[in-house]
Amino acid sequence: MPRDPMAPPPLDVDVLVVGAGISGIDLACRLAMHCPELTWAVLEARSATGGTWDLFRYPGIRSDSDMYTLGFPFRPWRGRTSIAPAEEILRYVRETADEHGVTERTHLGQRVTRLAWSSEERRWTVTARTESGEVLEHRARFVHVATGYYAYESGHVVDFPGQEAFDGEVVHPQHWPEDLEVAGRRFVVIGSGATAITLVPALVDAGAAHVTMLQRSPSYVAALPNRDLVADGLRRVLPGRAAHSLVRAKNVALSTVSYRALRRWPEGGRRLLRRRLAERLPEGYPVDTHFNPRYDPWDQRVCVAPDGDLLDVLADGSASVVTATVEGFEPSGVRVSGGEVLPADVVVTATGLRLEVGGGAEVVVDGSLVDLAATHVYKGCMLSGVPNLALSVGYTNASWTLRADLTARWVCHLLRHLDRRGLSVATPRWDGSGGEDRPLLDLTSGYVRRGEHLLPRQGSRRPWRVVQSYAYDLAVTRFGRLDDGVLELR
Repeated sequence: MPRDPMAPPPLDVDVLVVGAGISGIDLACRLAMHCPELTWAVLEARSATGGTWDLFRYPGIRSDSDMYTLGFPFRPWRGRTSIAPAEEILRYVRETADEHGVTERTHLGQRVTRLAWSSEERRWTVTARTESGEVLEHRARFVHVATGYYAYESGHVVDFPGQEAFDGEVVHPQHWPEDLEVAGRRFVVIGSGATAITLVPALVDAGAAHVTMLQRSPSYVAALPNRDLVADGLRRVLPGRAAHSLVRAKNVALSTVSYRALRRWPEGGRRLLRRRLAERLPEGYPVDTHFNPRYDPWDQRVCVAPDGDLLDVLADGSASVVTATVEGFEPSGVRVSGGEVLPADVVVTATGLRLEVGGGAEVVVDGSLVDLAATHVYKGCMLSGVPNLALSVGYTNASWTLRADLTARWVCHLLRHLDRRGLSVATPRWDGSGGEDRPLLDLTSGYVRRGEHLLPRQGSRRPWRVVQSYAYDLAVTRFGRLDDGVLELR
């Protein structure tokens, strides 16, 4: 088939970044800052940059961690709030890309479907399909996969019994209709994770007649202030970057200490979280029914309610929580265990994400298809037996960008190391010394359990163990040796 003359030309670069969300833009900015001698480009499957923050459009969509750690360390967060709405995050990410020349090197509407490595040529051939159906074959020495680990095409969809009988609308947060009317309507939000915790107060603020959060089991919820008074004070007396760095360090330290304390003393942590919720809710509220999970804190992520917004709408009666299982849909609403029907005009199925590696692209090394689930993750960012490929995997107990940026800096360090020594290929070699196989993500959340068989594995010993510690990873990426006997360099 002759090539469409209007199609973009294939690329031939040193580094190809797949994905233009926070991780991809971070890596591209680091390349611009630390590897000016290299050629690079970014491929993005969608028609816009921003990743998660452009994809999700449901009411109230926001960060679930503070922006001083979710933001880039090299560009201060200047927003008024610490837990920011999506539109502010998106603007911040895109402005950062503009400032570092990333936007002009980003190619939109190109979905990567295949990554093929040739040891003979020491290069990747990256196959991408454009929105018009044109197939392009790009070439690169090194590929960085920054697509995250959930599928953008669709979330986890549950086929509830009798759903077709419902007279109202059923929507999934990942595909929120732009024209969905909220004011004056009754909503049932099925789910208890971060999305549901965000949606409930946002729908109330948008004028919903009533919002019911229907959960099969409770989640931990922490009410945190949405203004960082320390940050406000420091920004009045220090330059922006210095203030940002100090607040970032403070927040990393606080989150690390709180996480370790909750993991070490789970019963004490459970009581503390419960007491703080009880203080914000009306006397006699059934806290143990709706906010006392069966698991320990941080077996799943602790959900954040900025300024206690969820608790406020529960306290004033504009929203409610029902802890029960869904038995089926009725024309007027959702029938739960016990027979009660929760009236609804709109049902939101906040039932979670669907995991996916590399945007679904297949990976081939010297003609053999790689089973990604059979590989092991080296230093949290490379795959055993796969040359010159890195991926971004964020923390489960802290802001995603903390680890994504450390990975980006380490990749730049690796690339410079190879060039200085006249080398071109880096391949982690798994020989079994990494110990016992473990799942990549150390969470018991439903979306993780459903898709963990798709993800690479980690070991029980370093450097194959994915350590959920920013301090440890900072030391390893900044001062660790590349010639460690595990990473083959040639």
